[in-house]
Amino acid sequence: MNLKIAIQGIKGSNHHQVAKEYFHDDSQLVECMSFDFLVDRLLDKTADVGVMAIENSIAGSIIPNYALVYHQNLHIIGEHYLNINHNLMVLKGQGIDDIEEVRSHPMALLQCKEFFRDYPKVKLVEDVDTAETARCIQDGKLKHVAAIAPQVAADLYDLDIVAPEIQTIKNNATRFIIVKTKNKELPKEEINKASVRFVTGHKRGSLAAVLNVMSDCRLSLTKIQSLPIIETPWKYSFFVDVTFEDYEYFEKSKSLLNIMAEDFKVLGEYKNARI
Repeated sequence: MNLKIAIQGIKGSNHHQVAKEYFHDDSQLVECMSFDFLVDRLLDKTADVGVMAIENSIAGSIIPNYALVYHQNLHIIGEHYLNINHNLMVLKGQGIDDIEEVRSHPMALLQCKEFFRDYPKVKLVEDVDTAETARCIQDGKLKHVAAIAPQVAADLYDLDIVAPEIQTIKNNATRFIIVKTKNKELPKEEINKASVRFVTGHKRGSLAAVLNVMSDCRLSLTKIQSLPIIETPWKYSFFVDVTFEDYEYFEKSKSLLNIMAEDFKVLGEYKNARI
């Protein structure tokens, strides 16, 4: 496909794994050390498409990414769910008893907190990315330092996994969205999920009325996330994901919500990855 795929992080990250699984090709990765930088690469056309984490089954929503999608006028063209396994890895020749410091992304450290109760002398250090810490250990031949990272990072950077799957909750998954600056047209018969954003008024029951319309149109709500509107204190926007069996149901709801809700916008229409 020769797509240039922007990912948050570097090769060996969970975003890299999603790119491999979703596109079946990771030959042209654009590595980005932040989600803002990832969006910039889409806007300046350095990348064609982006992979962006949006929510985790344990930690919840990555709220700033909702705002990025909306404010930068991105289009969600797909989604992918990835089971997250955190592995403790070190330079070859090192063992778990040699570890004095563990570095990783704050989310990974949080999700592995219980494991380190048995190692009170180990210092936990927040870093920008899981795979980046693994690469640094190999590049710097760092002894007494471990990384928490995916299996693919150990393979890429030739590290030994001294403790696999150390996350506290084993059933840990992250939902990723696939984004572009332009909408990808899918045949209507293939579309069974959508993401929308809207604002409701201050009148009593405004949100309930919108949700009732969705229900009446036979939409199943799978996610609702509120974000404050910074320019208007105490007013909120709502980001909602819905699934449906027939695109006509969603089409009907769109015409009604355009009238009922303020600033109604479709952020993406795509295939439900959970089916």
